[in-house]
Amino acid sequence: MASNPVHGLPFLPGMSFKDSTKTAFHRCQTLGYRNGYAVVQRPTLGIGGDRLQVTQLSQAELDDLASKAPLLTYGQPKQAPPAEFIPAHVAFDKKVLKFDAYFQEDVPMSTEEHYRIRQVKIYYYLEDDSMSVIEPVVENSGIPQGKLIKRQRLAKNDRGDHYHWKDLNRGIDITIYGKTFRVVDCDRFTQVFLESQGIELNPPEKMALDPYTELRKQPLRKYVTPSDFDQLKQFLTFDKQVLRFYAIWDDTDSMFGECRTYIIHYYLMDDTVEIREVHERNNGRDPFPLLMSRQRVPKVLVKNAENFPQCVLEISDQEVLEWYTAKDFLVGKSLTILGRTFFIYDCDPFTRQYYKEKFGISDLPRIDVSKKEPAPVKQELPPYNGYGLVEDSAQNCFALIPKAPRKDVIKMLLNDNKVLRYLAALESPIPEDKDRRFVFSYFLATDMISIFEPPVRNSGIIGGKYLGRTKVIKPYSSVENPVYYSPSDFFIGAVIEVFGHRFVILDTDDYVLKYMESNAAQYSPEALLSVQNRVRKREGPAPELENKQTEVDPGVQELEVLIDTIQKQLKDPPCKDNIREAFQIYDKEASGYVDKEMFFKVCDSLNLPVDDSLIKELIRMCSHGEDKIDYYNFVRAFSN
Repeated sequence: MASNPVHGLPFLPGMSFKDSTKTAFHRCQTLGYRNGYAVVQRPTLGIGGDRLQVTQLSQAELDDLASKAPLLTYGQPKQAPPAEFIPAHVAFDKKVLKFDAYFQEDVPMSTEEHYRIRQVKIYYYLEDDSMSVIEPVVENSGIPQGKLIKRQRLAKNDRGDHYHWKDLNRGIDITIYGKTFRVVDCDRFTQVFLESQGIELNPPEKMALDPYTELRKQPLRKYVTPSDFDQLKQFLTFDKQVLRFYAIWDDTDSMFGECRTYIIHYYLMDDTVEIREVHERNNGRDPFPLLMSRQRVPKVLVKNAENFPQCVLEISDQEVLEWYTAKDFLVGKSLTILGRTFFIYDCDPFTRQYYKEKFGISDLPRIDVSKKEPAPVKQELPPYNGYGLVEDSAQNCFALIPKAPRKDVIKMLLNDNKVLRYLAALESPIPEDKDRRFVFSYFLATDMISIFEPPVRNSGIIGGKYLGRTKVIKPYSSVENPVYYSPSDFFIGAVIEVFGHRFVILDTDDYVLKYMESNAAQYSPEALLSVQNRVRKREGPAPELENKQTEVDPGVQELEVLIDTIQKQLKDPPCKDNIREAFQIYDKEASGYVDKEMFFKVCDSLNLPVDDSLIKELIRMCSHGEDKIDYYNFVRAFSN
């Protein structure tokens, strides 16, 4: 602790000296108790009991230093961030002050009123300090009312100052564009806002009333007229009161007639009638609103006026004995207007109340005039004429432009190019038909059947296509519900009747047996066994001559010998099924014949030895005409 014993020297380095012998550094006691209360005493000695060299500080100065201790220790504190700025158009958005006011307007050209009191609403928009003056619209006042002063900032004086919300209060006069408005009151929101801003509001005043308007509210003087019926009284009493009836005009008895709906208006103020059309959406009619314009309708004419052309007749009371009145219009009653008979089936609630009070008729129920839809006529197909398929012919009855019947696309994709072939004989009492053989081709994709008769030399019968692709109906099925032949109906010994001709199945190809074995659930065990036995016999020794009892043609024997020779010479023959399937792709009619050009293309793709002399001879013997080749016998040469 440094001390400066020399009085008056500054406390600077080199000017102060340290007492090395000093060992006490305690502070003087400043806290104590007096009469049981804690008191603060001013220090009389310095640190270590040294005498204080300077004048002691007062209690106020000590308190001031105690309050400034954090500032002296930590420095100047950081100022708090300013509050977030919110613009006026956001803070006061959709906040409007509303004042009730009025102004007085002179009326110099009237004997009944000298001035007019017009009540207005003054709106002050806080977001941009703009104002507008709007006068409520009074019906039939004859005065242009509504927005008197559009929204804008209004000048308060000639110096360019504008009105502020601080200038507005109750019980004051404000001048806007030469008109003095007296503010009498404000709404609750305006009162709360102005009081929150420290403005003392004046007490509200009573709104001034227009003397001429109050005079008009007094009851009118009653006049007694000598006439029993006063048209003016009827006009004033029943003004804007209209009876509404809902009617129909049924013209279905005439050619191209129809039942149409109308609305009949009966005006009580002058006993006129108006008929309006009721238009429906997409009814195909021009949108004319009126069938008959508003006019009085005669009920009974004089005799001379009945035959006179009414198109040039000006109907008056002299030509009419009786006019239509309100009592002639009743729900459930028909009336003729201008040659058309209208049937009234309903009315509105006001009309029901009027008839109840005027005529004492309280029961006017609505009448249901809606026509029930006739029962749909069952469409019956005409008898089948025998041309084409039944489903295809029936499409002509369903649409003007017939469409092809729907096909099972999934079935066609799964069974594409899959054909079951059968050899059949014709059952006929004619001897020439006993040796005729036919190839049935059943297309699994479409369930159609085609029949081909292989040509036989010197038989006297021209072979070829016997039946094109078509579905064949079973003989016991009806025309309305036809049942077609399916693959399960074809097996060895089955009789197939095609349009009156009976065929007996004699043989099948190898693919039929594979298909039957993979789809055994569709066939009976007897049918599957018959095909299996037939295939085993055909694969035995000399299957082509085993069951043949008729005399064999020498050309056929020569072909069989050539096929046996080729089978013996071929060491590694290609698969027979692959060759047959390759030819069947191009044989769309399943006739067993393909074009020569297509035949050689298939042989090249399968690497068949067509240059061999025996193969060339086989091709020559299998040729049919100039451009066709029988690939059935050709494929037989490649099976061992």
